[in-house]
Amino acid sequence: MRDFALEVHFSHWEFKARYHMTASDAESLSVADLLALAGPGAAESLLDGWLGYTEPKGSPDVLAAVAATYDTLSPSQILCFAGAEEGIYAAIRVLLTPQDHAIVVVPNYQAAETLPLEICAVTGVPLRAEEGWRLDLDAVRAAIRPNTRLMSINFPNNPTGAVPDRATFDALVDLCRQHGIWLFSDEVYRLLERDEARCLPQVADVYERGISLNVMSKAYGLPGLRIGWLACPDTALLDRIQRYKYYLSICNSAPSERLTVLALGVRDRILARNRALIADNLAELDRFFADYPGLFDWRHPDGGCIGYPKYLGRDGVETFCHDLLEEEGVLLLPSSIYRSELITAPEGHFRIGFGRKGIADGLTALRRFLDRRGNSVTPG
Repeated sequence: MRDFALEVHFSHWEFKARYHMTASDAESLSVADLLALAGPGAAESLLDGWLGYTEPKGSPDVLAAVAATYDTLSPSQILCFAGAEEGIYAAIRVLLTPQDHAIVVVPNYQAAETLPLEICAVTGVPLRAEEGWRLDLDAVRAAIRPNTRLMSINFPNNPTGAVPDRATFDALVDLCRQHGIWLFSDEVYRLLERDEARCLPQVADVYERGISLNVMSKAYGLPGLRIGWLACPDTALLDRIQRYKYYLSICNSAPSERLTVLALGVRDRILARNRALIADNLAELDRFFADYPGLFDWRHPDGGCIGYPKYLGRDGVETFCHDLLEEEGVLLLPSSIYRSELITAPEGHFRIGFGRKGIADGLTALRRFLDRRGNSVTPG
């Protein structure tokens, strides 16, 4: 297996850096805060929970709570996992064979590219950076082969935050339907769009071969629960993936499932809180980038809680991120972490997170670094 570059990098720096400015999740909650938010009886339901094995598919109340977040699906069309990554891994392993071909829209979460590459031929279709990270349907159409079995998308996108318009999304679904292609859709940042009108349908709600991936980690800001899921109208496929899961986690943590039910019961309040924090943090970022004209190319992401600005300094983004981490303890992810074997990716970008509290302290350290460096980080 190829190294998971992002996780290798994070395993060394995520808990050592003084300012984690590239976090990909929204601000989390303590158990006490979640129980208080969930209201009377919440603490008792957690404390009364049984610490035995849970059902491999997910406990009935978890499946019902997750299914309620979709427009058309029932609990039988949900399969839970220990986080999103396990869901990606199991689905890719079940769906693809060496005789197949897959299409991956990039940039993307690394596993969406590297896991198919371990199995079969893969074509990357790049988002158009020069056009605001636009999805090019003509490029998707040209990539389709007679043996194309799977297409992987991720919107709001990691790391760009891009969201295609509804017409493009509908055309993509129609294209997959025309060719009988499974459409795997990573939707972990859905409901964090800047404009609610840009929020796309969940693929599993609109396409019979649609597979929607979601998790408690990103938009909800509860990664410590390690609860993710796949949603799909095709229960036969979910049964096959569940059989694969028996070689992995088998089942989820009982306390995590209980806390997930409580969190989804107050999902609107959690999401409203996170969207408000993101709006405040984006205003902070706007002020910061406005103070360094010519040094950064910054645009508001369409959704999610991460952005992908371009660094224009003469020293280059890799040196910039390395020196910033060494001198000020500010962690950013340079574009090398998002390198792709499928395309020549645009260079000079870095990922910055704005879903957590404390962004002002990190920006103060970043200002200190830039002001101290002066000419060495002037625009190229």
